[in-house]
Amino acid sequence: MTSSSQPRTAVVTGASSGIGKAAARGLIQQGWRVVGIGRHAGRCAAAQAEINAAIPDARFEMLRADLSLMSEAARIAQDVADRTDRVDALLNNAGGVNNSLIITREGLEATFAANHLGHFLLTTRLLPLLRAAARRTRPGAVRIVNVSSSGHEYSPGLDWEDLQRLKNFSTGGAYTNAKLANVLFARELARRLADDGIVAHAMHPGVVASNFASHADEAMRRYFATLQALPPEHAADTLVWLATDPEPGRVSGGYYHQRQAVPTSAAAQDAVAAERLWIESERLLTRLNL
Repeated sequence: MTSSSQPRTAVVTGASSGIGKAAARGLIQQGWRVVGIGRHAGRCAAAQAEINAAIPDARFEMLRADLSLMSEAARIAQDVADRTDRVDALLNNAGGVNNSLIITREGLEATFAANHLGHFLLTTRLLPLLRAAARRTRPGAVRIVNVSSSGHEYSPGLDWEDLQRLKNFSTGGAYTNAKLANVLFARELARRLADDGIVAHAMHPGVVASNFASHADEAMRRYFATLQALPPEHAADTLVWLATDPEPGRVSGGYYHQRQAVPTSAAAQDAVAAERLWIESERLLTRLNL
């Protein structure tokens, strides 16, 4: 268990590769303790070995979980709680796209589950640790950051009768809806956690050279191949800045790209939809007895 005299602690999802691994490294270089979460056991082990070898006295460990499964998200939240009594920053970075409609063994559409609902469950389960950290530090120092995408702008809004798009499925539509959910979730977190002094933001990472689109359909892979991809460290810079710099701690509920606040779509500014998404997410988890 940590104490107030020990380093600040961050939890980073998708930390075994890409933006998440670069963000974990950046936080560790600033003296943070980082608990990373990754889906692939081999990549988790490799990331932990790489960072611990590169940074003397690194406080870094990787835990394995598939956040498209709510039972896994619940388990990993408990694993984090078993390791620390505070979380100063939660970076909800893991995500991706699929090449077809995939229903998880829990009955959820996989893109929605991995990009939004797993992070919703993880975040809400970690709120006691985030609040514990907030009580020990200044308002605005504890942060939650959701990695979204400019793709959210292509979603016209969430359909409450078909939240997971099971009746009207397309791989692109599932992805843009999930990215809209990331922004709405950050907005609602900002509202609900304001009295706790906890800040929540979302960000657009840009096009990054990573394995992000490796499971996408052929059309999306071709599209990404036409774009100029930047190294993961480029996007991780903004992610680490949002977690640590005083400036984004002065406001909450923002959406950022390259350390700048940028506009969202009209659908992402809908406070009623943000609250409804929270309610519907809780309802889905209740059906799974979680």
